[in-house]
Amino acid sequence: MARSSADDEQLRRACEMAIEDETVVMSIRVVKSGGIWGKPGKLGLRHMAKPRVLAISTKVKGKRTKAFLRVLKYSNGGYLEGFDNLRSQSVAPPQWTMRNVDDRNRLVLCILNISKDCMVNIPKVVGIDVVEMALWAKQNTQAIPKQQGDLPEGMIPAGFTDDLNLTVERDLVSQAEEADMEALLGTYVMGIGEAEAFSERLKRELQALEAANVHAILENEPLIREIETGNNKLEMQSVNNKSLIEELDKLIEKLHIPAEVREKRAELQMLENTFVQRASEFLRNYFVSVVDFMLSDKNYFSQSLDKNCLAPLRKAYCSSLNLLLRRESSFFALFMCFEVPSLQPGGFADSNQSAADDYKKMGIMEIHDNDKDGNRTADLGALNESLHDLLDGIQEDFYSVVDWAHKIDPLRCISMHGITERYISGQKADAAGYVRILLDDLENRISVLFGRYVDEACHQIERNDRNVRQVGVLPYIPRFATLATRMEQYIQGQSRDLVDQAYTKIVTIMFVTLDKISQADLKYADVLLLENYAAFQNSLYDLANVVPTLAKFYHQASESYDQSCTRYINTIIYYQFERLFQFARRIEDLLSVMTPEEVPFQIGVSKADLRKVVKSSLSGVDKSITAMYKKLQKNMTSEELLPSLWEKCKGEFLDKYASFVQLVVKVYPTETIPAVQEMGQLLASM
Repeated sequence: MARSSADDEQLRRACEMAIEDETVVMSIRVVKSGGIWGKPGKLGLRHMAKPRVLAISTKVKGKRTKAFLRVLKYSNGGYLEGFDNLRSQSVAPPQWTMRNVDDRNRLVLCILNISKDCMVNIPKVVGIDVVEMALWAKQNTQAIPKQQGDLPEGMIPAGFTDDLNLTVERDLVSQAEEADMEALLGTYVMGIGEAEAFSERLKRELQALEAANVHAILENEPLIREIETGNNKLEMQSVNNKSLIEELDKLIEKLHIPAEVREKRAELQMLENTFVQRASEFLRNYFVSVVDFMLSDKNYFSQSLDKNCLAPLRKAYCSSLNLLLRRESSFFALFMCFEVPSLQPGGFADSNQSAADDYKKMGIMEIHDNDKDGNRTADLGALNESLHDLLDGIQEDFYSVVDWAHKIDPLRCISMHGITERYISGQKADAAGYVRILLDDLENRISVLFGRYVDEACHQIERNDRNVRQVGVLPYIPRFATLATRMEQYIQGQSRDLVDQAYTKIVTIMFVTLDKISQADLKYADVLLLENYAAFQNSLYDLANVVPTLAKFYHQASESYDQSCTRYINTIIYYQFERLFQFARRIEDLLSVMTPEEVPFQIGVSKADLRKVVKSSLSGVDKSITAMYKKLQKNMTSEELLPSLWEKCKGEFLDKYASFVQLVVKVYPTETIPAVQEMGQLLASM
């Protein structure tokens, strides 16, 4: 079996050189591959497998011990250096691939053991069977020496050897937990030797129980619905039969056919008129009585019911009336015998086949095209006039509902706007003219209310501009991430344009205000910019992957962050090495107008001047670099950005120094200055 890289002591020492003031507990070689655990990146970023080293290190601060998971890469010179984690935030989080399962288990076991010592709670392990890990830990527990350098007490080092003499005390599963697991396994009489078989059996039994429950529910629901439907029909039929019998009795009492035919016709005509008059009177009284009954005796409906059952009853009542309200104009036209065109459900159900089914449930049939056009046109105007009488005044109730919902939570305007927009797109028939006008007014009111909310949010952001001196992440950056998350929850596939316009307006104000605030103190302008642009990217990374509008602003923030970093790092470098790089700039200017041989004879750039500059700038260069780090640390308020910025600073300084060395070799070939490789090693050790 090949030796694991976790046992490579030389690799561990190389990691300790790259990580300052920390003890490396384990180091292991891995391969980096991009993506979010099986999902491809959505921001068009490149993904390439690259060699990396994962190092688990510890650092003692007083009585506390901190543990770190470091990612290192190989530089062009072949030595290890810390990896720039912040820059990787513009791409999907990486995956780390081990050589084998043993390497993976050793790394996870080491992390868990360190977590037990350094943290109150151990991290949650996802995707790995705990039983499998316990068995592996028990089989691979080996002896280790009592002395392991400066490791914290109780911490398990990464390197295992067969000739060690101290048993590891902490296993992944405690003795009590192991006893409980064995007792649980003992309750099942099954000839299994692996935890996977036991796990699969439990899954099958759980699926069987769930399937039985679902089957029982589905088996009983149709019967309950059928009984309920039958009861409703019988009750309605009983009421109608009773009313019909009463009216027929009244008619039979008056029915008398004379002997003469002419008189018979007159009598029948009179009976017809009487019937129509009585039927119309009955319907008028019935319509009024239904409403009066519901308004006058409100307690009738629920006075004998338990309050615990009211919630499902309310939902059932609203669902029943919802079908009628959503088809108000079509139902009314057919119920009141209007002959109007385009009342088939096609207009409303273009995007939803269930709408056509709703019409069938209500008994609304399609009006055929062979009806008389004249009658249909006349009835169309009468229908909309009747709809006006039916719905007049209801718009105020709708407005009150919208205002009430907006007052509770302004973001509810998003879902209300989407629902109203969907209904407007469905009410394409001319018969729904008045309903469409009402919905248009309602949509405009919702848009105005949401627009006021967005304007107020922008105004709150602009108020930050009035403060003279601000540091760190501005409060509206994390607040916007929370706001955007809630907005996406209310969209639900609708009102995308409304929300995208709000994003554009708010984020634009955010960036403009951030620039204004940074100009209040130019000395720290770039620090404020880079910290806030980094916070914007961190808080919106997940949403930017699924919302194109936010992805555009995410990339804009990324570019602004890089520009601010470059300016700030150059300021730090020139503060400590201004004389050295100004000398290099003068040489570059002279080379544009003369040959390299002529430059050393110019005033201020002679060989003696070069020696003075090198001596003053590079004597004690380690102290100058340390001072550069301290200045960088002093100005930063976001500690998590400091490691990546320091790596950028060292890289930029080394590039500038390499350019300076090339100029010296070209213009002063006989002069000796520290080599680029030597400077790189010095930077890597700091």
